[in-house]
Amino acid sequence: MSEPKNILILCTGNSCRSQIAEGWMRYYAKNKAIVYSAGIETHGVNPKAITTMKEAGIDISNHTSNHIGEYKDIEFDFLITVCDHAKENCPYFPSNAKRFHHNFSDPSKKIGSEEEIKTAFTNTREEIRSYCENFVKNEL
Repeated sequence: MSEPKNILILCTGNSCRSQIAEGWMRYYAKNKAIVYSAGIETHGVNPKAITTMKEAGIDISNHTSNHIGEYKDIEFDFLITVCDHAKENCPYFPSNAKRFHHNFSDPSKKIGSEEEIKTAFTNTREEIRSYCENFVKNEL
C-alpha cells in the first residue's frame, strides 16, 4: 500500500467549512490520507458545525482551529481552499501540492430564523460531503 497523502484544507477562519471538510475528508479517505485544516486566521470551531456534523454521524468536537503557519514544515500533496477569501488572501504558502478550489456557501453568515440557519448548515454540510466523496474517488 502506498504512503498516505497529506491534504490541507484551507479557509479564512478554520471554524466552519474547513472543519466540516476535514471531517468528511477523514471519513472518506480513511487511511489513504492524513487530513489537516487551517485558516489564515483562527476563529475557533463553530458549535453549529459540530452539531450539524454530529447529526450526520461525524464527530468533529475534538478539532482545533489552526493557523496555516503551523503547517509550514509539512509537505502537502493536496491543498484545497474552500472559500474565495482564503484563495485570494492566503499568504504565499510554498508547496508543490496540487491545488484545488471550491467556494462553498458560508452558513455562519446566514441571517434568519433558527430553522433557516440550521438548513443553511445542513445544505453546506451535504455540499461538502459530496465534494469530499468525489475528491477521494478521483484523487486518492
